[in-house]
Amino acid sequence: MKATFIRGLKQGLHVAWTLSKVIFPITVIVTILQYTPILPWLIEAISPVMGIFGLSGEVAVPLVLGNSLNLYAGIAAIVSFEFTVKEVFIMAVMLSFSHNLFVESTVALKVGVRWPIVIGVRVALACISALLIHLIWSGGEEVAQYGFIQSTQASPSGVVEIGIEGVRTATSSIFQLGAIVIPLMVIMQYFRELGWMTKISSLLSPFTRLLGIKSNASMTLVAGLSIGLAFGAGVMVQAVREDGVAKKDMYLSFIFLVACHAVIEDTLIFIPLGIPVWPLLIIRLTTAIILTATIAFLWNKAEIKQRREQINYGN
Repeated sequence: MKATFIRGLKQGLHVAWTLSKVIFPITVIVTILQYTPILPWLIEAISPVMGIFGLSGEVAVPLVLGNSLNLYAGIAAIVSFEFTVKEVFIMAVMLSFSHNLFVESTVALKVGVRWPIVIGVRVALACISALLIHLIWSGGEEVAQYGFIQSTQASPSGVVEIGIEGVRTATSSIFQLGAIVIPLMVIMQYFRELGWMTKISSLLSPFTRLLGIKSNASMTLVAGLSIGLAFGAGVMVQAVREDGVAKKDMYLSFIFLVACHAVIEDTLIFIPLGIPVWPLLIIRLTTAIILTATIAFLWNKAEIKQRREQINYGN
């Protein structure tokens, strides 16, 4: 048992170090950027586009912050403005699909998934869902009543303070990463060596078959659903190396998770905004299942066609 713990600890440290080399510099850069003219320029540039989704120009602020930083930054920006219930719900749906793009998309590279696919799918889902809600929902015009008051913090001033803030935020992210990934890798090592991984995969096989994904990718889905893409990437990296997860199954798993990851945390944190969160959860989960199953069907169809053409060509 001690040897298993040591092996898991080594794997956890290795994965945490691998992901830290990606997360730290990106977090520093993006945190610093929010105190430069770049983010305000982005906000001004996309404000006119908000009208397409029935949103006011101010909505660009939480969307840019949420997508460049994280959900908490987006929510902090939301409560700084007076939005309608419909606008807040649309923003919540958009940000649940598309947030923390720089870090989570770069982490995808470590798993072997191309970042343009991750960003493209997430942004497309955010835009399509917002447009559909805008066209279908005719209510929600009353002003949103937020369930809490956001505390204001003094912004850093000067190059040195901004740089320190960037390093502090990045360092905090790395410690959070290690606190989650290292124990998780130890647990995963026990699961593998005690044979529990096979049992879990068997239990989840009906669900993975529905998505067109092989059962050995089940722990990847569980990790992403529970703790998110950035932290769950540790399990994903390990799954590719030790569980023999194929490239196709990893792509399908990631497509599912970009639409629906960290479902508990990412859903609950919207409760203080005073919007219904059950529809938010159902929209994400339904979208992820339909999207992944559809892509798996088309992928399988293309593979069958390719094999037939190879056979015909060989004859």
